[in-house]
Amino acid sequence: MDKAHPLSTPMVVRSLDTKKDPYRPKGNDEMVLGPEVPYLSAIGALLYLAQCTRPDISFLVNLLARYSSAPTRRHWTGIKHVLRYLRGTTDMGLFYSSESTNAQSIIGYADAGYLSDPHQGRSQTGYVFTCGGTAISWRSTKQTLVATSSNHSEILALHEASRECVWLRSVIHHIRSTCAIPSTTDTPTILNEDNAACIAQITGGYIKGDRTKHISPKFFYTHELQKSQEIKVKQIRSSDNLADLFTKSLPKCTFQKLVHGIGLRQLCKQSSWSMQNQGEHSRVL
Repeated sequence: MDKAHPLSTPMVVRSLDTKKDPYRPKGNDEMVLGPEVPYLSAIGALLYLAQCTRPDISFLVNLLARYSSAPTRRHWTGIKHVLRYLRGTTDMGLFYSSESTNAQSIIGYADAGYLSDPHQGRSQTGYVFTCGGTAISWRSTKQTLVATSSNHSEILALHEASRECVWLRSVIHHIRSTCAIPSTTDTPTILNEDNAACIAQITGGYIKGDRTKHISPKFFYTHELQKSQEIKVKQIRSSDNLADLFTKSLPKCTFQKLVHGIGLRQLCKQSSWSMQNQGEHSRVL
């Protein structure tokens, strides 16, 4: 492990093929790890890191945590892959600037990875909220319901993001009112989504005939929030949707673009070891 080269991304890119889970056991990797391998300890530490300061590893850690009951060598390889990525980016952190002109407002991004777990027919929910251009709240989790279409999965993800948005607005309102600062919650919070059909249905409500009768009306909670001017759902290009980082594995260039977009920066001078060309060593341990 000491001589392993750092990696430029925390996950193998071949997982872009959602029909082939890169951590699904096969061949010799089907052997379940023994108790001497600290898989659960590693997962616990990585979950803490992903939820507090390193949102860039959230998707992979969430994926690997699903196999905690019976991890195999293939899953342990994934753990080591994350650790190699973190070792090469120990100087990375969320940077909150006091000079941002948009520091008083939050902006949300929501997305869904349709059938990210094809073996159970489940999709992935991902959302992130930024303040002043830096992430303050994020989540990557497998959906508990089986989405019957990509549009269905997007609406489920938007529903979860909307609930988080309401909580964030209430917290901000409480803090500002307590400190006698003028409130900014009287204007709607922008919630970006890249699925045009999902936005059209949220904007127009759920009475759309056969197109949405398979979706429970309770998931159109976002529609009510938009009517009450608490949020405003806007369409964004998929390449600019920061929530993409939380729903799937991405190529190196896209991954680095979104990592920069959520406010992760190099906070101290890199060591000579971490300044190596990471792109040349992006193979799996």
